[in-house]
Amino acid sequence: MRHAVIIGSNGQLGTDLTPALADFTVTGLTHADLDVTDGERAREVLTRLAPDVVINTSAYHKVDVCEDEPGASFAVNASGAYGLARLAAELDFTLVHFSSDYVFSGFEGTPRRETDLPAPISVYGASKLAGETLARAYAPRHYVIRTTGLYGVAGASGKGGNFVETMLRLGKAGPVRVVDDQVMTPTATADLAAAVAALLRREREVPYGLYHITSGGQCSWHHFAKAIFELAGLTVELTPITTAESGSKARRPAFSVLDHGKWMAAGFAELRPWPEALADYLRAKGHVTA
Repeated sequence: MRHAVIIGSNGQLGTDLTPALADFTVTGLTHADLDVTDGERAREVLTRLAPDVVINTSAYHKVDVCEDEPGASFAVNASGAYGLARLAAELDFTLVHFSSDYVFSGFEGTPRRETDLPAPISVYGASKLAGETLARAYAPRHYVIRTTGLYGVAGASGKGGNFVETMLRLGKAGPVRVVDDQVMTPTATADLAAAVAALLRREREVPYGLYHITSGGQCSWHHFAKAIFELAGLTVELTPITTAESGSKARRPAFSVLDHGKWMAAGFAELRPWPEALADYLRAKGHVTA
């Protein structure tokens, strides 16, 4: 069996990747085991483990905080990716690295393809673009995956949960206001993990490079929140607001839906629509029983 190392194995994506990679020997590494900003430690650990594949789920993803802490953002999202890419060449492993819809401005209003020119409008987006560019430049065998709106049963440790859980908590406490002028695709980490596993099973057939992988469909964050409350059977006073009204520090793309044409051309099916994935998530978390 091939050996896969998951960096950030206790995060929401890492948690779902472990069972998805059933045909691999999997070693999970938490931040305490390996900090991607510590290059010497990374070399020591990965040399000892001698993996065939390294899946890097680590990210500095508090978008507003990144505006105040650009150094920390670039250290993890860019320099960390660069270090792993250099090690991929040195130690001969395939690198799977995750990027974001935030590498795009969102001004165009149409689903973005891998060949479209990135134009980030936030520190977070710029750091993710730098990271994916370095991963592609220095790792001879790489899959860089852009995705959007992740949520999973483990929650995002750096954010104290995820959007779904935040909405349920707020909705039970009182009225909720959610932006309605940012359109994206909520993506369940369970489905993304299954897609990554399918990709790695066909590694010898599928060209290395950049791929867009998200759930099917699109919605605004307000529409997503509305679906969460409806599926969970909650009656909530939900008000749509603009990004300007939200008071967020970082600029966010107004339309950051990703095109899946390249993924499907490689012989993979499009991931199921986001409402189906959301319903399964709510059942898995015990928020609904039907």
